[in-house]
Parts: sequence; structure tokens; C-alpha cells
Amino acid sequence: MAKLKNLDQPAKVKNYSDFQNEKGATSLLIARIASYVFLAFVTIMCLFSFYLLIINSTRSNAGLQQGFSLLPREYFLQNFASAMASSTYYMPRGLLNSLIVAASTSIVTVYFSAMTAYGLFAYDFKGRKLADKFILLVMMIPTQVSTVGFVTYVRQLRLVDTYWPLIIPAIAAPATYFYMKQYIEGALPLEVVEAARVDGSNEFRTFNTICLPMLKPALAVQMIFAFVASWNNFFTPALILDKAEYYTTPIMISLLKSELTSQAGDLGKVYMSIFVSIVPVIIVYIFLSKFIIKGVTLGSVKG
Repeated sequence: MAKLKNLDQPAKVKNYSDFQNEKGATSLLIARIASYVFLAFVTIMCLFSFYLLIINSTRSNAGLQQGFSLLPREYFLQNFASAMASSTYYMPRGLLNSLIVAASTSIVTVYFSAMTAYGLFAYDFKGRKLADKFILLVMMIPTQVSTVGFVTYVRQLRLVDTYWPLIIPAIAAPATYFYMKQYIEGALPLEVVEAARVDGSNEFRTFNTICLPMLKPALAVQMIFAFVASWNNFFTPALILDKAEYYTTPIMISLLKSELTSQAGDLGKVYMSIFVSIVPVIIVYIFLSKFIIKGVTLGSVKG
């Protein structure tokens, strides 16, 4: 015989706080799901153009003329050989030129910016705050403002068709300096520098052997940014480089427009050239990307 419910025992009623907690948890879950959906959508939109570039690099010129496709074709090697042997430009030479400029620029930018930030951090001298504000003020000045004077000066020094005007000015990088200064203030104890001085270490040895290894995450992050910025730079090299043998990859990519306007233009070769031009950037990112989260986190929090 089934037991009858005890009518004398009052039913458990949820109070207002429990109801609010459940409502808050439900709202938090909905907000989290909406955030994940939005981030997934943005990620797909960002990667879709890259995926489409890869697909188009495997298609023939006739296939590309027919319209849109999400499936790869068998013309990848043919387009690659055509891009590497183009009569308009010599892509391997352009990749080598861009690699020389971008690697040199990133190293110079990161090293001297870190050294400048270290100097303003480790030394207490008159005018230190003024120097810091001046560097940040320079960051607000667009590059195009000084273009005429810069190009005139480069031509007077007979540095046209050389890479020095692209590498040496990279020493002055206010944005990189600002990031490195914030990172040093949070990750580099001043006591370490003072202890090295007490032990008789000179300033350059202290900076190169003690400070730089401690700044490795920030250096890697800024090296990625400097490398990508230099690799994609079209404005300054186009004003300084006149001979085709010195052209960087962005200049050679711009020459593709002339091929597209002609009847002999090959869209497959165009897409392949663009794809090849971004491969070095992807490789650099893969090798240095593990430092990004660590570098950004530590650089944004002062110790």
C-alpha cells in the first residue's frame, strides 16, 4: 500500500535570494554562450578570407573566371611555378629583400627600444620625465608628415636603392618603447640592476646578459609586430627603391595590378603570389606566438 504524503510537513519554498542566484546563473550562462557564438563568428569571418586565398591559389585562371568555389583544385604547383618565374617580377628575390629588411628592422627596433626604456627606468636624471613625454609626443606624428624631407635627405646622401634608409630609422620606435617601458616597470626589479652594479658589472653587460633574458616575452611580441609592419610596408620602399632588383614583396604585389588589366593576366598566379608573400609572416608568428599572451599579460601589470 503506497504511503500517503505527510500533509503536516510544509513544502519547501525557495526564498528570494535563491531565486536571484538561479536567475543570475542563467543570465551568466546565456551571456557566456552569446560571447562564444560571437567570437566563433568573428573568427570564421577572419579566417574565411585566408581560406579563400588558399583555395584560389589552387585554381586555374579559367576556373577563377567562372566564379566562387570552396573546394581546392589541382593547379597549385602550376600556379606556384608561374608565380616564381613571372616576367613582371622575380618573387624569390622580392622575398629575400623583404626578409633582409624586415628581420633587420625588427631586431633594431626591439633592441634599441628596450635599451631606451631601460635607460629611462634604471637611471634617475634631470629631464627623464621630459624625455619620456617627448618620445610619446613623437608617436603622435604621422610618418607622411616628414616624407618629403626624409626622401630629399636620402637622395642627398645617395642612399637611394639601398636598404639603410629602411633599417636605420627603425631605431626610433616610440610605440615599441612605450610597450617596453610598461613591461620593464612590471617585470624587471630595480634591485637586480643595483645588485649587478655592486658586483662590478658594467651597464651594457647588465642590460645584455641580465635584463634582456628577463624581457624575452615582450621582445618576442614586439618583434612579431615590427616584422609584420616592416614586411607589409609599401609606402617608404616605394619612394626609395627605384631598381627592380631591390624591390620588396609589397612593391612586387602592387605590380600585379598591371597584369590584371591585360588580357594575359593570370588570376591563379596572382593569388599564388599573394599567398606566398604571407607565408614568412605566418612562420614568424608560429615560432614567436607562444610569448604573446605571457608578454601582454606581464607587460600590462606593474609589479
